[in-house]
Amino acid sequence: MTTSTSQAAMLLRRLRRLSWGSTAVQLFILTVVTFGLLAPLACHRLLHSYFYLRHWHLNQMSQEFLQQSLKEGEAALHYFEELPSANGSVPIVWQATPRPWLVITIITVDRQPGFHYVLQVVSQFHRLLQQCGPQCEGHQLFLCNVERSVSHFDAKLLSKYVPVANRYEGTEDDYGDDPSTNSFEKEKQDYVYCLESSLQTYNPDYVLMVEDDAIPEEQIFPVLEHLLRARFSEPHLQDALYLKLYHPERLQHYINPEPMRILEWVGVGMLLGPVLTWIYMKFACRPGFSWPVMLFFSLYSMGLVELVGRHYFLELRRLSPSLYSVVPASECCTPAMLFPAPAARRTLTYLSQVYCHKGFGKDMALYSLLRAKGERAYVVEPNLVKHIGLFSSLRYNFHPSLL
Repeated sequence: MTTSTSQAAMLLRRLRRLSWGSTAVQLFILTVVTFGLLAPLACHRLLHSYFYLRHWHLNQMSQEFLQQSLKEGEAALHYFEELPSANGSVPIVWQATPRPWLVITIITVDRQPGFHYVLQVVSQFHRLLQQCGPQCEGHQLFLCNVERSVSHFDAKLLSKYVPVANRYEGTEDDYGDDPSTNSFEKEKQDYVYCLESSLQTYNPDYVLMVEDDAIPEEQIFPVLEHLLRARFSEPHLQDALYLKLYHPERLQHYINPEPMRILEWVGVGMLLGPVLTWIYMKFACRPGFSWPVMLFFSLYSMGLVELVGRHYFLELRRLSPSLYSVVPASECCTPAMLFPAPAARRTLTYLSQVYCHKGFGKDMALYSLLRAKGERAYVVEPNLVKHIGLFSSLRYNFHPSLL
């Protein structure tokens, strides 16, 4: 009888510990409500979140994106058609000093008529340069047309406003290279041509290579000014081969091969864990401080940031140029790449030594050179350009999609 009474008393004490007011039950309910109800409801339309309902939203969002891109393409076309010329002479959209500090080279091919991707990119750069004013006097826009045919209407239109280098001399038969070259090797050779033309034409301090479907963000010039004049004077950033201004949002999660992100992820937990613990203790009227509770909230915040999407939390860094981070680069992709002039010349030599093919594009070639040549490269976060092109210049895409 005594044994049964003792066991009943122990069970009662355990049940009391697991009452609605107990810490364990409260934190369990918080976890279920957050990850099972609130976060899925709030994030089911966030494209780069684990809670995104792809089957519900992807097709509709892709079509809406394409329709919006068509409208912006038409707006960019009207922008240049209405841009007045200067006394009948060729007006330059933006003319830098005789030797520019930064050349912005936009590489273009004729792709998917109606979207006017290159017009969208150049018009946005033009607008941002005008807003920048005297601070951007050392910046030069430069268009590099690598279309083999003569049908690139947008490049012809822009030639009235922007200096243009035409690789194929405007004739379909004058390829300038082997017509049998695969599309990946041709893309690399086009890239080499445009980079070399930028250096030979202007001899700048820096070359920003931008593909014709990469729209610059509003903060691109203040951030570049801060990075190049302040941050890249640091010893570990000097002599970098290149600085990437874009990394695909779908690859920006913490659970990725980049070890630096794991340190950042742990740092998020160490920062938010104590803050959430203090808030919980205060509102739950719990005395003192609990290390187990802090450990829970550290893991809770790390899980929430990862599942909602690291990309969206990176947007907070746009509050100031000094908040942008610079971390070691990974292999994908090349919508916008910044080269210091000496590094650009080394890159030309390196790329001439490799051959690209399917599965080994120019982005992988550039990344492979880092280890082979003992070079370093970095990527800035968050992105300084938006990738708007759903139609690849390398492969046919009959069903364009945001993912």
